[in-house]
Amino acid sequence: MKGLMNYFPGDTFLHRMDPRSKILFSLLICIACFVTNNLYVLLGILVLDLLIGVCGGIFKQALKLLKGLLKIALFLFILQALVVRTGEPAFYIGKLAITWDGLKTALLGVLRLIDITLPLALMISLTRMSDLSNALVSRWHVPYKYAFAVTSAIRFIPVFTSDLNGIMEAQTARGVEFDTRNFFKKVGLIVPLCVPLLISSVKKIETAAMAVELRGFNLRTKDSSSKVAQFRLPDYLLMLLGLGLIVLAVLL
Repeated sequence: MKGLMNYFPGDTFLHRMDPRSKILFSLLICIACFVTNNLYVLLGILVLDLLIGVCGGIFKQALKLLKGLLKIALFLFILQALVVRTGEPAFYIGKLAITWDGLKTALLGVLRLIDITLPLALMISLTRMSDLSNALVSRWHVPYKYAFAVTSAIRFIPVFTSDLNGIMEAQTARGVEFDTRNFFKKVGLIVPLCVPLLISSVKKIETAAMAVELRGFNLRTKDSSSKVAQFRLPDYLLMLLGLGLIVLAVLL
């Protein structure tokens, strides 16, 4: 999932929309996923998530993110199918019965995981964090310190991912094989890398803290922004689409 949460510049209608409407729409999709047990609704939401990537001009990035999520989803699917013991047996693995209820529960869980992760990640990739923080402060009157903390945490995700990739490439050059198919072995190889990642992250955070102090962080108010966030017709239509998804999910 390289490139996760990176901002991809563009001039699509999704790029021009109010940051608040994009985040709210993602949350409405999450609600729709949790209020339904209909597999067809969840599959429809997955198609909608991919359409967001198409409309935002980041379809390739959406497919890469989906591919990364499928690796996690496969592990959760197998685990969930083995844990649920109710229902009629679908097939047997030795003496262990895999039930239809277990398969359905596992499939619902996997689709929910993908459906709630994709839209939020894609919408953040289409939104400048400075625009989001300005909208939160000027329109929703969120204290600037809290808005800055939220947007900075999102902004640092691709930075940490890039640092981790760099550390892994350095270890690969030294003979460490991260491309093993053994999931537990790969996790065991990645865990020791958390120490150098933590050290480099602390250095970056200290540098960022000094930079914002020099730019008058404590003097910032809700009137300091040069941009004024405002809901327009496309934003209201997007909200209606999200509410419609919730109604459809409840009815079906």
